[in-house]
Amino acid sequence: MSTFVLVPGMCHGGWCFAHLTQRLRDLGHTVHPLTLTGVAERRHLLHGTVNLDTHIEDVLAVLHGEGLRDAVLVGHSYGGMVITGAADRAPDRVDSLVYLDAVVPGDGDSCWSLVSDQERAWYADVDETGCASRPLPFFDARATPHPIASVLQPLRLTGDLGHVRRRDYVYAAGWADQSPFTPVYRRLGADPGWTTHALAGGHNLMRDVPDELSRILVDVATR
Repeated sequence: MSTFVLVPGMCHGGWCFAHLTQRLRDLGHTVHPLTLTGVAERRHLLHGTVNLDTHIEDVLAVLHGEGLRDAVLVGHSYGGMVITGAADRAPDRVDSLVYLDAVVPGDGDSCWSLVSDQERAWYADVDETGCASRPLPFFDARATPHPIASVLQPLRLTGDLGHVRRRDYVYAAGWADQSPFTPVYRRLGADPGWTTHALAGGHNLMRDVPDELSRILVDVATR
């Protein structure tokens, strides 16, 4: 049985993985769906210094606090930034990385630098605190503003993630309009160091196609 750490995208909490979490647990796997600092039910921890490093530390705290080894880190959307940083900082605890319709950063990249002007306009629409981007109108009612410093801060990597056994990208092929992740999916599809998948769901794959997604994750974890 394997261990999965699930990292949500902007404005969402660990609850967005509820269906996926249940399916994996029913199969006997250990699953840690995270809510990042300053977001959702941890919104009370939001302040101006919550940034990408804070969210990477959220993952590291679970890896170390729970004594996890050979964990599969799964990051949705913005969560791709977080799992990349965590894998770099805890190489002895991370087995594989799975990006769910997510950004895939290199050293020096920020979420801001990797997205389109449309996404940047969303990020810049901050709430009354001045330090958090508002959730989009169609988000889950539980979604809350997201710390803008986390999407502005560049990621600093110390290595090339060569220790990671497997890297997978799961592309959402069911966007209502043009997906901003299509170029990433096509680029990684031509890279022999990656395994790519396309599922017929919207951006929130864990909500739309949890059964298909759980099968991919179990395959990733199988040595």
